[in-house]
Amino acid sequence: MAVPFPAWLPAQQPITWLVAFGLNGVLIALAQRLPLLTPAGWCHAAILGTVLWGCLGPRGWLAVVAYLLLGSLVTRLGFRRKQERGLAEARGGRRGPENVWGSAATGALVALAVPLVPAVWVEPLLIAFAASFAAKLADTCGSEIGKRWGRHTWLITTLRPVPPGTEGAISLEGTAASLAGSALMASLARALDLVPDGRAFALVVVVGLAATLLESLIGATAQGRWRWLGNEAVNALQTALAALLALLIWPALAPF
Repeated sequence: MAVPFPAWLPAQQPITWLVAFGLNGVLIALAQRLPLLTPAGWCHAAILGTVLWGCLGPRGWLAVVAYLLLGSLVTRLGFRRKQERGLAEARGGRRGPENVWGSAATGALVALAVPLVPAVWVEPLLIAFAASFAAKLADTCGSEIGKRWGRHTWLITTLRPVPPGTEGAISLEGTAASLAGSALMASLARALDLVPDGRAFALVVVVGLAATLLESLIGATAQGRWRWLGNEAVNALQTALAALLALLIWPALAPF
């Protein structure tokens, strides 16, 4: 039986953070050989993991570990073919610190807020946390599968055919993969009781896909026009949009 929502949140005591720091340090040391992150990326992942465990306990931590594993797996689908076409992620798909925080800065900030806010805000913040990672997994699935298997790609602003990998490009295959990625992350969040019910689950799925489409719109219209608006800044903006949309919409759904 699930623990009543959200009674599973950890007590904010020094021992909680000591356990979080020690556990993440040991696990990161053991995981260094996995081809998921660069050495610097693993160090930043340890910081992120400590924050997540300290604020949200093992459930929030597990959700992000699952995101990392799923995102890395999707990145490697058809990797050789994407390399041949010049569309593969650099460093053999290994993620660095910029990737860690581009994906997780919003989630980390939301997690840090959870112990500090009144109880009435905890539920919407946890839903926003789940939405931020649903959006990022949706983006990863859509981008990686669209680049490899998208048969026709169009610029989201004009629907003009463009080559795969173009900023702001979308495809039917990639969009379907984005929806599947958002639903998968929402399902994991629901299983971990990060979202309380079916309404919140549906909201996370829809917001995850919507934020991914908005990210494509930003990529087509603004990315590259300013030096600071690179790929990871757009990723961080996408996850922030997902969290904000969830926070704005959930109060309208909660009474029902």
